[in-house]
Amino acid sequence: MLQANRFSLLPPVIKNLIIINGLFFLATFVLESTSNISLIKLLGLHMPGSRDFMPHQLVTHMFMHGGRWHIFMNLFALWMFGYNLENAWGSKRFLMYYMATGLGAALIHLGVNYMEAMYLQSQLTAAGFSSQDLQQLLNMDPWNISASRESIVSQYYYKFNMPTVGASGAVFGVLLAFGMMFPNQYIYLYFAIPIKVKYFVAGYAAIELYNGIANDPSSNVAHFAHLGGMLVGYLLIKYWQRKSYQDFY
Repeated sequence: MLQANRFSLLPPVIKNLIIINGLFFLATFVLESTSNISLIKLLGLHMPGSRDFMPHQLVTHMFMHGGRWHIFMNLFALWMFGYNLENAWGSKRFLMYYMATGLGAALIHLGVNYMEAMYLQSQLTAAGFSSQDLQQLLNMDPWNISASRESIVSQYYYKFNMPTVGASGAVFGVLLAFGMMFPNQYIYLYFAIPIKVKYFVAGYAAIELYNGIANDPSSNVAHFAHLGGMLVGYLLIKYWQRKSYQDFY
């Protein structure tokens, strides 16, 4: 196992990630209230094809959050499952892993969203929408969309124009790594029920897969981004194991 020289409850990468996320969160509210500038719109991840898509959003969306509970849960989980990893791997490897899983989660999320959007597009085309109609739909402001959120029209619109924000993809990658390195360590559900990490991780992944397949149009949780972070993390750890012949447990 790779070991850091000194154990820390708040190692440098996690500490700086918490600070950066906090600063972005604060800036979101300050700019929105003082200048009517939406960082969520500028830095949140949009689908290619959206008028608001920019390549930098593949990275910047990881530092944006939609509310206090959202940022608290992500950063608490990052610290809880991440500090042992950073101490074990070292800061450089941990940061590389974190960014790789976050980017991989974003790409997988976009891929799944694209396939779903193409299915919705085929339904709209069959209902009589032309390509020009579809483009005009995507360029509309959301308050002009009269259909309900669950309708095909609304689902298609929001696939492109609803930004995805949060560090959850990378955090799920960290959770997966913690489960692979410390599978028999216990954590406590609701601070009361002991469960081994390997079962917690497997159960959480199963729930995310079920919810992703269920594809509830009223849900704003990017389940396949979470699974994407776990998948990329698994592949990266397996690559490191094979390359360096190190034991991860």
